[in-house]
Amino acid sequence: MAKITLKGNQIHTVGELPKVGSNLHNFELVKSDLSKASLKDFAGSRLVLNIFPSLDTGTCAASVRNFNKEAANLKNTKVLCISRDLPFAQSRFCGAEGIENVVTLSDFNTGKFAKDFGLEIADGPLAGLCSRVVIVADETGKVLYTEQVPEIVDEPNYKAAIGALA
Repeated sequence: MAKITLKGNQIHTVGELPKVGSNLHNFELVKSDLSKASLKDFAGSRLVLNIFPSLDTGTCAASVRNFNKEAANLKNTKVLCISRDLPFAQSRFCGAEGIENVVTLSDFNTGKFAKDFGLEIADGPLAGLCSRVVIVADETGKVLYTEQVPEIVDEPNYKAAIGALA
C-alpha cells in the first residue's frame, strides 16, 4: 500500500506498483470504440502507461497533452492513457484537444487494472479511481520505470519517464 496525498491530505492505494525489472501484468481495458485491448495488442512496442484519476481535472488533462506531444517523437513507442473515465469522455476530450498520438483506454467497467497494478485509490474522496502513475516498459513488457506521483494534484516527471526509454 502506497501513501500519497490529495491536496496535502494522506490517502492510500491498494498495493504496490510493479517492480522495475519485472514484467507487466496482462490487462484488459476498453478502447474508445468499446472493443477490448490487452497487453498482447501492444506486443513489440515500447509502452508508456500514463495512468490518472480523470480527464476532467487540469493535471490529468495536462499529462495527456504532454505525453501526446512527446509520443510524436518516440520511435516504436505507444503511450497508453488509462483512467476510469468512460471511453466516450476520453474520445470527446481527445477530439476537442486534437490529441492523436496516444491511445486512451478505460478501466471503467471493472476497476481490475487499477487493482492488479496496485494503484487504485483505497480511501478519501477519490476512492476507486486510479492514482497518478507512470509505468514505462520495453518491447518485451519488462518494466523500466515507475512513478507513483506522491501528491495527486502534481504532474508526473515527464523527463524521467521519457528518459527511461533512452
